[in-house]
Parts: sequence; C-alpha cells; structure tokens
Amino acid sequence: MLTIDRATYDAIIAHARRDHPDEACGVVAGPIGSDRPARFIPMLNAAMSPTFYEFDSGDLLKLYREMDDNDEEPVVIYHSHTATEAYPSRTDINLAAEPGAHYVLVSTRDGADAEGTPIDFRSYRISGGEVTEEEVQVVERYTDSSTPE
Repeated sequence: MLTIDRATYDAIIAHARRDHPDEACGVVAGPIGSDRPARFIPMLNAAMSPTFYEFDSGDLLKLYREMDDNDEEPVVIYHSHTATEAYPSRTDINLAAEPGAHYVLVSTRDGADAEGTPIDFRSYRISGGEVTEEEVQVVERYTDSSTPE
C-alpha cells in the first residue's frame, strides 16, 4: 500500500493538470528504507510529449546526487497519461528501473485536466516486468500510525 500525505497527492495532481496536454513526470523522495514520500520533486518532461515522458538526463543525475547527499531514495515515481487510463503502458513497464518504488499514474483524460474534476490516481509496484496495483491511502499528515513499515 502507498501511504501519501494530502499535500503531496494534491501536488502530483496539480502538476499533471498544469502540464496537460503533455505528460507530467516527477519523483517523491523519502528517507532510505522509510517508504515515506517526503520531498516532492516535479521534473521536466524532456520529451515534451502527450504520449511519452522522459526525465532530462542532467536533471536526473543531479536529483540522484541530491538524494545520495540527503540519504534519500525515490519512494514514488510518477507521471501522467493524457489520453488513456492510469495504468502502466508496455513502455512504462520496460522503463521501470526502481523495484522498490511506487509507480504512480494520474490520468488527465476526458477533461480531468480541469480543476475540480475527478481524477484517476493509481499506484503500482513494477518489478521484473510484473505489474501489481496497490491501494492508495491519503492521509492529512503523517503520524506514527500512518507510517509505512
């Protein structure tokens, strides 16, 4: 299960809506081994495409250096789908290189790019080409009882 705070959940949705009709992408880093999304990092979709996302290699290298310096890891890797459901494409599955991360997909299709419309926000574990959907629990803030173990 992905437990995510409301502010980060809302920030991911806002980023997806803002970048529509192109796919949005980013990372939420957290302390190593915590499984707690803590630091929201929106990234530029270097592909600038409505059907594909690609992290800028320089930005990605900088991000991984920052995470190393801060004893963090990517807890959530997210992107949006602009015309299809929030389910990993074959390309998404093939590019999933962080087996411990939650892969979040947000669909902005059918008018969901507009503020106030319902949005499809789903999370998956992707490892070895296998996709497993997981429950998403949104909490107002993290407490000891909402801390993932």
